[in-house]
Amino acid sequence: MGERLAVVGHVEWVDFIPVKHHPSPGEVMHAGDSFTRAAGGGGVAAVVLAELGAEVDFFCALGDDVHGHAAADQLSGRGVRVQVAWRREPTRRAVTLLEGHDDRTIITIGKRLDPLGSDALPWERLEAADGVYFTAGDADALCRALAAKVVVASPRARTALEQPGPEIDALIFSANDSDEQRWVRRFERRARLLVGTEGARGGRWWRLEDSNERGPSHAESRWAAAEPPGPPKDSYGCGDSFAAGFTFALARGASPGEAAAVGAERGARCLARVGAP
Repeated sequence: MGERLAVVGHVEWVDFIPVKHHPSPGEVMHAGDSFTRAAGGGGVAAVVLAELGAEVDFFCALGDDVHGHAAADQLSGRGVRVQVAWRREPTRRAVTLLEGHDDRTIITIGKRLDPLGSDALPWERLEAADGVYFTAGDADALCRALAAKVVVASPRARTALEQPGPEIDALIFSANDSDEQRWVRRFERRARLLVGTEGARGGRWWRLEDSNERGPSHAESRWAAAEPPGPPKDSYGCGDSFAAGFTFALARGASPGEAAAVGAERGARCLARVGAP
C-alpha cells in the first residue's frame, strides 16, 4: 500500500500567459496563447504528491463559484481527493506571466481562502496520514494536521504558526525571498528543522540549538540542485514541488539530506514544465 499524505492549504485559479518579456509601463503586449489551472501552493503540492504515487487528501477552501468548482474538478482529475470547505466569497484568482527560461511574475486577485479547523471536513483522515504539508489555515487547522506522523509547513501558513503551539517537523522557505525569511525569523522556534531553498544553488537545512547564553547557533548541511530533465521553462511551483517531495520522503523515514534530494528532483522536474504541474 502506498503512502497516505495530505495537504492543508490554499488554491488559486491561475491564468498562465506566456510572454516574450516583462511588459514595460504603458506597453501593449500580445500573447499568442494562455491556459488556466488550479494552482497555488497547496494545489501544486497536492498534485506532485499524487504524481509520486501517494494517496492524497487536500483540505482547502474554495468559493462556491465557477472557478472554485472548476478547480476542484481539475484537481480531482489529477488523482487528488479534494476535501473542500465551500465559501460565499469568490475563489482567489491569479494572473501569472511566464517570461521564458525560469522567470515568472504573479499577480493575485482577491482574498486567499484558508481552511479552518472548525470547517465540517473529514479531519479524522489526518490521523492515518504519514505526512502533511501545510500552506494555509488557522491554528485549529494546524492542530488537526498535527495528528499526522510528520508535519511540514511553509511560511505562508503564518496565521497558524504565529500562534503558540507544538513543534512541527520542518519549515521550508525560500532563502532568496526576504519576506519569507522575515516571517521565518518570527516563528522558527516552532520547527525542529529549517530548510532554506536557494534555487540553482540547491539549499541548506539545519536544526537550531541553544548552545550558550548569546542565543541560538546551528550546524547546517547543504544539498545540490538536481539537473532538470529538459530546458528550463519557468519557475512557477518549483518551491512547492520541492516541499512536496521533501514531505513525501520525510514521511517515509528518510533523513533530511535524502528528503532534500527527492525534493530537488521534483523542483527540477517542475522547472522543465510550463506552468503548474
